[in-house]
Amino acid sequence: MSVSPSPVPPASLVSALRAAGCVFAEDEARVLYDTARDEAELTAMVERRAAGLPLEHVVGWAEFCGLRVAVDPGVFVPRRRTEFLARQALARTRPGATVVDLCCGTGAVAAVLAARSPGRLHAADLDPAAVRCARRNLGPLGGEVHEGDLYDPLPAALAGQVDILIANGPYVPTGDVPLLPAEARDHERLIALDGGADGLDVLRRVAARAPRWLAPGGHLFVETSERQADAALAAVRAAGLTARLVEDEELYATVVVGTARHAGPA
Repeated sequence: MSVSPSPVPPASLVSALRAAGCVFAEDEARVLYDTARDEAELTAMVERRAAGLPLEHVVGWAEFCGLRVAVDPGVFVPRRRTEFLARQALARTRPGATVVDLCCGTGAVAAVLAARSPGRLHAADLDPAAVRCARRNLGPLGGEVHEGDLYDPLPAALAGQVDILIANGPYVPTGDVPLLPAEARDHERLIALDGGADGLDVLRRVAARAPRWLAPGGHLFVETSERQADAALAAVRAAGLTARLVEDEELYATVVVGTARHAGPA
């Protein structure tokens, strides 16, 4: 950052963000200050943030499980709670595992799992902007990112071979979408937010086809909410997987873990 020799963001920057309604003004000021290359860029960034653009879209990246993940305009911003999903999957990812990340967005979760050097890393998303962003994040890690609806664009050879299957799909009930923060409503794709009438449309579709793709003993990880937990568990069990719930109260994170008893049909 070249606008000042001081490593501390000026108080005026913090004040401007606080006046714009930024709850974590001090933290955001530091991120903006460290990212901007000069005074003009800093001013422009502060204006965009004050106008309501998500911080991650302003600076072009998000911190996720200690990684800096590129976030392009309009692409779903990886949430802090999803770090719990990533850690749950990471704990069960062995070296050489085949990993698939559906509804991948930026590819943040897959990037974390790549630290275990999976033998094959695939991701997919329906949003072309998300696919482009995920390719930037996962390409250097050897990951292949496909554009399409859930399993449809995946290579057929992966069927019955997936050790770790992640799906952080949309799970906000349609009626609750207008209640989301403006940052999400106005700046992220609706398809990354709206999960249907009860929020579980995508989860059910993921669970129903998971047995065909999972290897024997392979695991499915899906993020949901506390109030949807029972219905989500039922959907995963109805697909023929064993299922259990794991939660992190501090992050308000709820994850269903499904496990394949045997290989799915070809």
